[in-house]
Order: sequence, then C-alpha cells, then structure tokens
Amino acid sequence: MSGDGDNGAGTDGVAGDGPRDRAGTTRGARAAAGADTGSENGAGAGRNADADTGRDAGGDTGRDAGADAARNVGAAPGTNAGVRTGMDTGMETGMDAGTDTGTAARLQKLFEGHRLTPTQRRIAHCMVRRAADAPFLSSVELAELAGVSQPSVTRFAVALGFDGYPALRRHLRDVAPADKPDDTGSYNEYQQAVQAEIDNLRHLAAALADPSPVIEAGRLFAASRPLPVLGLRAATAQAAGFSYFARKVHPDVRLLDEGGTMLTDRIDAAVRAGASALLCFALPRHPREVVDALEYARTAGLTVVTVADSAFAPVAHHTDLLLPAPVGTGLAFDTACAPMLLGRVLLEAMCDALPDAQARLEQFDARAAARGLFVE
Repeated sequence: MSGDGDNGAGTDGVAGDGPRDRAGTTRGARAAAGADTGSENGAGAGRNADADTGRDAGGDTGRDAGADAARNVGAAPGTNAGVRTGMDTGMETGMDAGTDTGTAARLQKLFEGHRLTPTQRRIAHCMVRRAADAPFLSSVELAELAGVSQPSVTRFAVALGFDGYPALRRHLRDVAPADKPDDTGSYNEYQQAVQAEIDNLRHLAAALADPSPVIEAGRLFAASRPLPVLGLRAATAQAAGFSYFARKVHPDVRLLDEGGTMLTDRIDAAVRAGASALLCFALPRHPREVVDALEYARTAGLTVVTVADSAFAPVAHHTDLLLPAPVGTGLAFDTACAPMLLGRVLLEAMCDALPDAQARLEQFDARAAARGLFVE
C-alpha cells in the first residue's frame, strides 16, 4: 500500500512517519509511535512482604490484586486459563529463538491448569520468560528474579502439585534442553537490554507463524465503527501510535488515553455510535482503571482484544482475545518494542480487512503531495 505521514484532513494533526510500501508494510516508524520505554515500574515492584507471615501478599507485585478474583472467560471452574491467548506462548520467553521454545509452551500449559494468586502468576510469568534458565535456578534466585520472597516460590511449587520447589525443578529439567544456554556475561547492561528485546522480537515472529488470531483481530477492528483504542499510563504511546496510523484507513478511531470518570462515558458513547470491538494496550504496571474499563466494556457488549505483556496479566480475565507481546525489563524503565511491533501487525491485518484501505492511503498521498506536506 502507499501513503503515509500525517493523517490529512479530518484526522490526526500530528506530523507523519515513514512511507508504506506496496505490500502495505509500515516502514521507518519512529520511537514516538511507542517503541520507547513502556513502564513506570522501574526496576520492579520489590520483594514480597510475606516471608514472616507465611501468606501470599498479592499487592507486592505492583499489579492488580483483584484480578485473581475476577471471572474467567469461558474457563472451567478453578482454572486460570479461560482467556484465549490466541498466540504461541513461546513468544513470552526471553530465550534466543534457536532454543527449544516448546519448553516455554510446556511450562505455560503446566501453569494454566491451576488457579494462581497474583504473586504466583508473577512467578509463573518470570519462569516462562526465563524458560531456558528456570530448571537451573534455585528458589532464592527465582524469588529474586520474580521480585517475591523465597517462601512464595515454595508455596507456588506446592500449588502446582509438587512436594516442593526441588521437585518442580527436577520436573523442569526433564522438559528442558540438556545444556544451559550460554549466558550474556560478556555484554554490558545496555547491550543485554538490547539483546533481550531482540529475543522478544524473535519470539513474536515465531508466534506469528499462526496468523489466524491477528487476522481475526483485524476483522473485528475493520467491522467496528467506531473503533475505540484504550491505553493508559505506560501504554499510552502504544495506543496513540496505533490510533494515529489507523485513522488513515479506518473512518472512525477513538483514542481513549485518559482515565477518570469520563472513561466509561467515552466507552458508552462509542457503543451508542455502533462500536462492536475495543482494542486495549496493557503494559506493566497495570492500572486498576484499565482492568475496570475492560470489565465495563465487555458488560456493554464490546469484544475486547488486548495486547498485553503476558498471558498472566491482570487484564487477561477481562479480555476476549489476548495477544501477548513481552516487554524488556533490563533497564530502569521497561522497553516495549514487541508490543509496538505487534500493534503495527494488527494495523496491517485491519488494512487487509478494509476494502477501501488502499484507496484511502492513495488519496492521502495525493493530498500530501499537493500540499507539499513532506520534505523529500
């Protein structure tokens, strides 16, 4: 497809980015579209305060502790896996793409059969992302990586049906590659952060081997008039980037990037105008407002599609189609290259489902040239 840059008349007034080629692929998207830092979380939520009390304190995760009590979508009673993830769980690992991604998939299947507390979901998420290393980690090391206490790790193993963490680790070694992969000790912290993002993108590419979830999402977006796009706090850039480009081809895109009491009013307005689907970008730390807004949107009859950092994110219970895209956590602020790129992929799928998308882009190109909009 052709066309790019600013939104043109009647759309977004922000200056544009790079051109789209004939295949409709967006090129040269700048960091302003959302590839910069993705979190206000910093280095993490700290250690769990339950070491002395012997109980899980879900609040230590810095995420919504109420998510565990929320209803599962289509799940059997007592499970934690009701939401459709739609994409290969191997993408959530931080491993190199050459490593056996089936290990991460088997890990996630192991966790999905149990109802986990917020603290336990945090541990599970950490283990999936570090699937190559998990069989070799002590309980103390895993606790440190997950930002919880060592007793929480022990209780997590018991919740999965093992006698303790050593039994869980032995099980993981049975399904893990024979040798621990080489570490990245020769890299400095900045290089390690970049390498981690490269790994996240490789696993996103592997997950897209099955394009059907993305294609389905694109059809939902194309059919929804208007299309509300939600993203608060750390996810604002992702939602704004998607909305900016989506307005070039979709007749009515409504960015929901502010919380407060007006948020539900804007969802109501979109529903009254004919909206049938809502796209949400949800990144850590997950604002409670986002969880509440998704619950409200589904109650109002919208089909919710969410790009989240993990299948264990608090928003999972309030999502019809969850598309995981991991964030990097090696720097003071999370990096969100994979969620940004997945948003561009969803744009492509939506363009494919809109019969007049090509014509709209060509019309914009003609107007932009006539106005001398861009410096060539």
